[in-house]
Amino acid sequence: MPYRTDIAYLYDGTFDGLLCCVHESYYKRELPFAIYDYETEQETLFAPREIPTNLDMACKVQASIVNKISRDALQSAWLCYLSSTQDRELAVLHFLRLGFKVGKKVTDMLAHDVVHKVTKAAQNVLGEAHVYKGFVRFSEYNGALASIIEPKNFILPVIAPHFCDRFSGEHFMIYDKTHKHAFIHQNGEKSLIPVDNLELPEASEDELMFRALWKRFYDTIAIEGRVNPKLRINNLSKRFWAHMTEFAGAKPKL
Repeated sequence: MPYRTDIAYLYDGTFDGLLCCVHESYYKRELPFAIYDYETEQETLFAPREIPTNLDMACKVQASIVNKISRDALQSAWLCYLSSTQDRELAVLHFLRLGFKVGKKVTDMLAHDVVHKVTKAAQNVLGEAHVYKGFVRFSEYNGALASIIEPKNFILPVIAPHFCDRFSGEHFMIYDKTHKHAFIHQNGEKSLIPVDNLELPEASEDELMFRALWKRFYDTIAIEGRVNPKLRINNLSKRFWAHMTEFAGAKPKL
């Protein structure tokens, strides 16, 4: 019996919800031509079918991926889901379907279009997350640390453990302005919540002093004779500058 292909799915945008779409695809013998979340503009003449998120079912699918494919395949699927790759949900679905067919070797099949797309997306997320671990800048507000970032991919779940380890005794928040989410660490508790807009209070005099000191340190250690604007931009894209303390309020000296 052939799989039905004239169907689109609508899910809640979570990874658990996406795993439920994977289950639905197998259970109903369907290969959807699109998978939308609630925020995505739906370009179809057919009303998509909503796939409810069932946490128990998502856990079963996740366990099945680990047991029948590999933990690496699950990691790649999750990272692709976090990426800004077009049609990432469909890529994850087809990647996992291929994995259930061929087993753990799926992650090595880089010549396959779907595997290549998922692997490239996963590497892009990890690369951006690695960069942000060094480029996140915190400011202090009433005893808590806060930072704003604007990544291309939804890297908050990837970088959060790094900052929890680094600032285990601090209250801090990282706000992803692109994806409208905030990660909050307070009294050992961790939460990732949607936040449509964030307005930080005015910086205190002490905070402004520390910013000025950091800028002076940054300018002081620079070697004027070795300034290389093109190399700087290659290593530190301009899209990061807006929320970096050493560049705030003015363009960096080139």
